Amino acid sequence: MQNLFRLKFVEDKSNVVILGGVGLGKTHIATALGYQACLKGHSVLFSTAIDTINTLTAAQSTRRLKQELNKYLKPDILILDELGYLPIDKTGADMLFQVISHRYEHGSLIITTNRVFKNWPEIFNNDSTLTSALLDRFLHHTETVVIEGKSYRMKDIIES
Repeated sequence: MQNLFRLKFVEDKSNVVILGGVGLGKTHIATALGYQACLKGHSVLFSTAIDTINTLTAAQSTRRLKQELNKYLKPDILILDELGYLPIDKTGADMLFQVISHRYEHGSLIITTNRVFKNWPEIFNNDSTLTSALLDRFLHHTETVVIEGKSYRMKDIIES
C-alpha cells in the first residue's frame, strides 16, 4: 500500500506550531512528525528552546556563535520544544530571534508551546518589538495545531 502520509510543510519550507496545555502530547506529535520526515530522507534536529538558547549563548562567549547557529539553520526541520515554559532573558530572546528569522523561508520549524501568540511577548523578555518581528516572519507560513483536554500523564491520578 502506498504511504499517503505527506510532509507538505517541509516541501513548502513552512512551519507548524503545536499549542496546548501540559501533558497533551505536543512533544510526541512533534517527534512523530520529525520521525516521518527522517524516514522520507529529510534532516531533522530536535532541541528544547532553553537548550538551544544555552548552547548558542555558550558559543557566543567562545566566539563560535556563527558555527553553532548554522547547526540550527541547516536541517530541513528544526523542532523547538517547550517554548514558553521557562523565562528567557534578553540574550536568549535575541538568540531565538536569530534562529527563527534566519530559518524564514529556508527551512521548516516545528514549535511546541503552551502559550497563545498574544502572550509571546512574555516569552521574549517582554520585548514587543522583537516579538512582533519574529511573529511576522514565523506566522507568515505556519499551520497552528491546538490541542485541548486533560493531561495524559495525570489521567490515572486525577481519576483515582
